[in-house]
Amino acid sequence: MTGVVVGDDGLARPAWAAIDPLLQEYYDTEWGMPVRDERGVFERLSLEAFQSGLSWATILRKRPAFRAAFAGFDPDTVAAYGDTEVERLLADAGIVRNRAKVLATLTNARATLALRDDPDGDLSAFVWSFRPAETPRPRTHAEVPTTSPESVALSKGLKRKGFAFVGPTTMFALMEAIGIVDTHLLDSHRRGSSGIWPG
Repeated sequence: MTGVVVGDDGLARPAWAAIDPLLQEYYDTEWGMPVRDERGVFERLSLEAFQSGLSWATILRKRPAFRAAFAGFDPDTVAAYGDTEVERLLADAGIVRNRAKVLATLTNARATLALRDDPDGDLSAFVWSFRPAETPRPRTHAEVPTTSPESVALSKGLKRKGFAFVGPTTMFALMEAIGIVDTHLLDSHRRGSSGIWPG
């Protein structure tokens, strides 16, 4: 086998998910599984934006605080946030206190509401419409792409719809996280587990 680490439980995982118990739990149960509801996609999109420039472990550890701060990532509630809520968020040590990312989350909540009346569908339908015809088949971490033609197109499409902090790399990470592509290593025990792509 290449690119994977076999744990004490006998399961093969990529190195990033093999040591930290929190990352291992996330990898084993959540990452790459289909997310198709509006709130779920909005939460993942928001967290991927906050992750930009940081480690995913940092975001995952702060996720309960993010959920509390952003009302469970309910787009209707977050879209109504104003200056008072922004200042509250920027004072919240439990989350990433980056003004640009906080403001982008509010912008994206409002754009999510606007998409409900869009002929291209709501946020989930729009994001999933960029599913590629094929998914990567990486054997090693080095073979996992960081962007794709579809993530570039999704980035451009969301920007046209008024979204912010949705660059191609961030959108590829979103596509990985919610099952649109399967970048589990071929020898990983999770490869093909989403039911979207064959192993």
